[in-house]
Amino acid sequence: MVLNDKERIARRIAQELRDGDVVNLGIGLPTLVANFVPEGVEIMLQSENGLLGMGELADGNQADPDIFNAGNQHVTIQTGASYFDSADSFAIIRGGHVDMTVLGALQVDELGNIASHVVPGKMVPGMGGAMDLVSGAKIVVVAMLHTAKGEPKILGRCSLPLTGVGKVNLIVTEKAVMEVTSNGLVLKEIMPGATLDEIFASTDANLILDEVLVSADGIAI
Repeated sequence: MVLNDKERIARRIAQELRDGDVVNLGIGLPTLVANFVPEGVEIMLQSENGLLGMGELADGNQADPDIFNAGNQHVTIQTGASYFDSADSFAIIRGGHVDMTVLGALQVDELGNIASHVVPGKMVPGMGGAMDLVSGAKIVVVAMLHTAKGEPKILGRCSLPLTGVGKVNLIVTEKAVMEVTSNGLVLKEIMPGATLDEIFASTDANLILDEVLVSADGIAI
């Protein structure tokens, strides 16, 4: 199966899922992660609109008009799924019961800051649950394309208003996998089809090469 850039990002993030985790998927690209949960890994996917036990995105035959995620996409449900109101949903998030959240971003920087809720020149309804998620989840993973209209999205410092300060743990793009550490932003993996020179050219942040830099298929570089 040939995957596009967003699907490759989602598949790579799915490798970070751990058996028994409660995982929140943000709207847009992160919802694709549900389609790539590894065989044998059992997780509970949470949607902030009030669903625990969410499955993969529903196709036309599976779609139930009353079951959808926070991005208004129809989804499947797992056996034992539960529904609840928004207050209970955010009690789960704010109470520290989410093991991992996967979010998109407009900008991320080498300090682990994330800007995701203000689009320059556009009217937006608000930040949604992103501020709660980056504060309440134990692990924060950013899923995004590496650049926007040719401009870097991974920066030394974010220029847009921050959604969270120092909250990001891992960044996965179509070009690279990067970990935010106390020493800075560590380049862990080069995604298929990308090159080291290309990653440096499209990243406006200091990158530290991991001692064992690998390609996403596990081959040391």
